[in-house]
Amino acid sequence: MQVTMSSDYALRTLMQIAHEEKDVVVPIRFISREWQIPEKYLRKIVPLLARAGLIHSHRGNGGGISLARPATHITPRAVIEAIDGPITLNRCLSPDHFCQRENWCPMHTLWLQAREQMERILESKTLAQLAGEGAEQINCWLPETNTKKQ
Repeated sequence: MQVTMSSDYALRTLMQIAHEEKDVVVPIRFISREWQIPEKYLRKIVPLLARAGLIHSHRGNGGGISLARPATHITPRAVIEAIDGPITLNRCLSPDHFCQRENWCPMHTLWLQAREQMERILESKTLAQLAGEGAEQINCWLPETNTKKQ
């Protein structure tokens, strides 16, 4: 399984909003420029995030997007599933019951265990935690913090 570009862009978008102060409306154009996301593409992702209850969209002058709930309550899994739907890993795990051997097939069990492990990992961090980790990594590369005083 590969995370789609849409999910990757959605995660980057929400990370940027999580970096901002509470209730700040972030312009889509700013996010597009900061994270190198094509603005037209981002404008197609925003409604999916809003429909999933992850963001609020604000129209007009001074408009943009803001988090609909605290970053401490949003996981990467929630973002990915808002964009791409439930994580399946393999067609045999899809809700349409494509495979009739699910009760006895060893591969079905393997795919199920792999999906459960992936879901646990994607739920193990929140946007707030990831945004904090990102800020720490960015700060360690700033020239002032990397130079030794002589």
